[in-house]
Amino acid sequence: MQHSPVSLLDRTRSLCTAPGGARPDVTASLVVFLVALPLCAGVAVASGVPAEVGLITGIVGGLVTGLLPGSSLQVSGPAAGMTVLVYEAVREYGIAALGALVLAAGLLQLAMGFLRLGRYFRAVSVAVVEGMLAGIGLILIAGQLYVLTDEEAPASGLGKLAGLPGAFAQVPGSERAVAALALGAGTIAVLVCWDRLPAKFRVVPAPLAAVLLATGASLLLALPVATVEVQGLVEAVQVPDAAAFEGLLGLGAVGTVLAFALIASAESLFSAAAVDRMHDGPRTSYDKELIAQGAGNTVCGMLGALPMTAVIVRSAANVRAGARTKASRVLHGVWLLLFAALLPDALGLIPLAALAGVLVHAGCKLVPARQLVHLWREHRGEAVVLVVTAAAIVSVSMFEGVLIGLVLAVMKTAWEMSHVQVGVVDKGAGPIRVHLSGNATFLRLPKMLDALEALPQDRPIEIDLAGLRHLDHACRTSLENWVARHSTEGTDPVRVATSEA
Repeated sequence: MQHSPVSLLDRTRSLCTAPGGARPDVTASLVVFLVALPLCAGVAVASGVPAEVGLITGIVGGLVTGLLPGSSLQVSGPAAGMTVLVYEAVREYGIAALGALVLAAGLLQLAMGFLRLGRYFRAVSVAVVEGMLAGIGLILIAGQLYVLTDEEAPASGLGKLAGLPGAFAQVPGSERAVAALALGAGTIAVLVCWDRLPAKFRVVPAPLAAVLLATGASLLLALPVATVEVQGLVEAVQVPDAAAFEGLLGLGAVGTVLAFALIASAESLFSAAAVDRMHDGPRTSYDKELIAQGAGNTVCGMLGALPMTAVIVRSAANVRAGARTKASRVLHGVWLLLFAALLPDALGLIPLAALAGVLVHAGCKLVPARQLVHLWREHRGEAVVLVVTAAAIVSVSMFEGVLIGLVLAVMKTAWEMSHVQVGVVDKGAGPIRVHLSGNATFLRLPKMLDALEALPQDRPIEIDLAGLRHLDHACRTSLENWVARHSTEGTDPVRVATSEA
């Protein structure tokens, strides 16, 4: 069925003005665009690549991932949570290899999605995820503080933290460092206080307001601070060549690809779960969302852009702005594309210190200080997993830190699940009755044997196993050996009763 141009125009007008029409999505897309713009540029600069590379990822997140099924309202783009990993990858393999790494990670995500593995990401320990984000946040904060002091950041996470006192000690003697620190501190102050301002001011998203105010102050006062280097959207595209793919054969590159895919997938699917709690619309299909993220990262890899994830800040802004369909996230990609194509020089006016302030604020939100206090009071084991994961990421690396956290979480769960209670009833006459209950695993074997070996050797013993939910091979063998040994020491044989008896 065909329509005349007039009828199409009328239909568009009626759709945008009718209740429940497209107008809420258009408005929400503009809000998300204004939030995403400084974050895309800031994440790119912090990752060691041109600002336009971050915009490319944001555009792909809107125009590719935004169109695909999965989650209808969450927004994808470059994330602060991937900054540290991307920076290390660029430093290790070069920016030319970034596209190949991201492309391989995207293909891996597609494979996981088609194999219906998306829902299994919900089985990952929350403490490990929060510890991962806390470690990333600490390294991100430390790295960006060097930008505010006009100093070069050390390569390692521990080096960044250890060198901060010396970096701040050099500030008073440098006009550039004083100006950068003042701009960064002002940016952070605006971000912290913006939500307390009257509603008419909060129409402008806090990150954009902070960056605009910092840029205005820098221009007005002619501050001697470094600004974003602009090279153009087309020039920022770096299609990976054959040499880039040859570099993927190394063990380190494979680990980086796995880290990209797993961390981006986990962050996206956890974000989807959080976004689902914010609205009453369709729920996320985790496998389809994983496919959508994989498709987006595959395209990002082809263009040599940053890896993408679903990001909670932009997604929350989308929901709160009244978005109703995926049109809002697609349109936000359109606005990013138009800005990058028509106003690229505007990026060159933004001080790096302002973007560093935005990322310091974002990094602070990744460190769950309040949740850690609650965990320590209510679930101390979870708090230990969180802290150890974060510390391992800071002191070793992202990939190894997450693996350490996962192993520790599994060990903690195994320890908690292997509780065994040994109840002894001795009435002074007749046999001693021993009741075992819970889960008897090798982790609790010393406790069980200590209790049994403390029993009198000259009395008959009855052991009731009916309360055991699980008895592993190690505990069964040790129990049989103890029974045989006890029964040969001149007493009556030990009587063992099970649930079948």
